[in-house]
Amino acid sequence: MTNRLPAALLTLPLALLLSGCLGLGGAKTPATLITLSPIQAPAAGTGASGQQGDALLVLEPDVDRKLAVLRVPVRVNGSSIAYLADAAWVERPARQFRSLLAETLRASGKRLVLEDDGTASQSAQRIGGRLIDMGYDVAEQSVVVRFEAVRSGPGGLVQTRRFESVIPGVSAKPEAIAPALNRAANAVAADVAAWVG
Repeated sequence: MTNRLPAALLTLPLALLLSGCLGLGGAKTPATLITLSPIQAPAAGTGASGQQGDALLVLEPDVDRKLAVLRVPVRVNGSSIAYLADAAWVERPARQFRSLLAETLRASGKRLVLEDDGTASQSAQRIGGRLIDMGYDVAEQSVVVRFEAVRSGPGGLVQTRRFESVIPGVSAKPEAIAPALNRAANAVAADVAAWVG
């Protein structure tokens, strides 16, 4: 005689596993998860090669505390910040912006572009800086992305430039803010790529 476990007991581990992945238990998963996707990207099958010391290394930008979380900052007024309800970044904004900028630079096809993983040569040309804003402004009803770029290379040459994209007329809803943030971030990345050359 064989012992058979009830079907409900066999499916219990699967249900517990899925609840962890899909947020069925514990903290509520936001209704909108925001990611940045490049408008300009290399075509499939393209590539680049070169010496690591000649590569352009894209660094993850520094951020203030308001952008060091997975929530989308909302400027209420000159001295108050809140966070957008029912929405979150899928990954830290600074890391997403680094990847977006690297893809945009690669799309130009002019040079070997690497993302910083801590192993690059000290002589590599670098682009980094500080991501100042990537959020929503209530008073202006706009999405704002501001990036202070710092470009450095062999020989000690350092250049800085501030880039900004503001998209007005955006309602204070995640489904409107998410695509506007993507457009603004892509506009800044394209401007940085044109500056880098």
